[in-house]
Amino acid sequence: MSQHPTAQDLDAAAVARLNDLNAAGKPLTAKTRLAIPAQEMPAQPPAERIHNVREVTLGYSAAQAKLEAQRCLQCPTQPCVKGCPVQINIRGFLQAVAAGDEAAAIAVIKHNSLLPAVCGRVCPQETQCQAECTLGKALKDPEKSVCIGRVERYVADWERENGRIQAPSVKPATGKNVAVIGSGPASLVCAADVRREGHAVTVFEAFHKFGGVMLYGIPEFRLPKKIVEIEVDTLKAMGVTLVPNFVVGRTRKLKDLLEQDGFDAIFIGTGAGLPKFMNIEGENLVGVSSANEYLTRANLMRAYDRGKAATPIAAAKKVVVLGGGNVAMDSARTALRLGAAEVHIVYRRTEKEMPARTEEVAHAKEEGVVFHFLANAKRILGDAQGRVTSLECVRYELGAPDKSGRPRPVLVPDSEYLMDADAVIVAIGNESNPLIKQTTPDLQTDDWGHIVIKEDGSTSVPRVYAGGDIVLGSATVILAMGQGRCAAASINRLLAGA
Repeated sequence: MSQHPTAQDLDAAAVARLNDLNAAGKPLTAKTRLAIPAQEMPAQPPAERIHNVREVTLGYSAAQAKLEAQRCLQCPTQPCVKGCPVQINIRGFLQAVAAGDEAAAIAVIKHNSLLPAVCGRVCPQETQCQAECTLGKALKDPEKSVCIGRVERYVADWERENGRIQAPSVKPATGKNVAVIGSGPASLVCAADVRREGHAVTVFEAFHKFGGVMLYGIPEFRLPKKIVEIEVDTLKAMGVTLVPNFVVGRTRKLKDLLEQDGFDAIFIGTGAGLPKFMNIEGENLVGVSSANEYLTRANLMRAYDRGKAATPIAAAKKVVVLGGGNVAMDSARTALRLGAAEVHIVYRRTEKEMPARTEEVAHAKEEGVVFHFLANAKRILGDAQGRVTSLECVRYELGAPDKSGRPRPVLVPDSEYLMDADAVIVAIGNESNPLIKQTTPDLQTDDWGHIVIKEDGSTSVPRVYAGGDIVLGSATVILAMGQGRCAAASINRLLAGA
């Protein structure tokens, strides 16, 4: 096989292995399961995919999914569940896939997760459920754990492609009303769980489309927007009211919703959409943008579709991205698809410390993104017209660990050097939008503007709950979902006793 085997190659190999296992005519033993290789994810060739925005990974075939599921040791302790923020019965759904029963598998998943097609694509399973996998520990290689997320994606795609998606059932109306602010993963899960109990739910979204960071922050080539739209349509089918272009804190204050508009409880899931900048010279030059703005223009406003969208986005030939997380990878790979001839990532630690998913880093490298480790921008330089021309960078070396446990980057004296660029994207994280806090003085937040919640998701304001990035900072879809589910359970208990 080539370095990048085709989907047909991978499917044929999986079919052959399944036939061999079936020919043996014996139940699978732990030894047999340990010998089954992890299934590679089919993907578009790098040289092809950088010229389109279609999904890079193509998904498992039925044979691949079945073979991967048969790698699960079905261990009684299920440590993988401990690593799942929404506690999916992983052993149960893998057992169903291994038996060829996709309908049973999706039923198991959806008992706990409303967004399996999303989570199967973008959640860092390698640091959550798969990190706890007994198979990976037995093989002494976490990269050989059961590919739980990929099988989850297969099952969710099977449900959608076969027209099997059904809205969750809703109990009789209770007469109670709940407002959900924002429409990202935490909000969607909270809205669905509250609506299931028969309470009326209204989702208020500041943008004109629903889906939050899944829609504006994650590129089409990683998460097709159609998948997010289908999840939103499920809420509509449940009877949830969706209100666009509504900025809580400006259109209406939080207290207005409770005291004047008849809502019995509120969930805040507004995310962390305020970009951080480095506060260095030259950040106001033409050609410098935050990753938030860049990705929103590209994703929500379809700047990549130059033939149909008139979204202004600077055409650049040499782009430098500052940062090392998934957002930095998304920005760099988007820049390639927007026509950049060169894209460079500058990160002040080494690759080992990068918070981005291993798969996203690997995809970026395959696509030609150049990485500069142990370096950072000191200032951004421009021409007489105020346009970016280069960066002055400095080098670092690793020192003692900081509070995060990662080695602290230490500046190397007199290590300045220049790097040419005509565009710079700052992708060093986000902060919480202060608008709701500014208009709700008694809402407690921490030093970074994150809303402070109790274990049950409640805030310092009675009947107001919160979850997701507005609480956690920039986190994962599945962690946000877990908080949305927790808050929904608390809201349902509150309203049941009201």
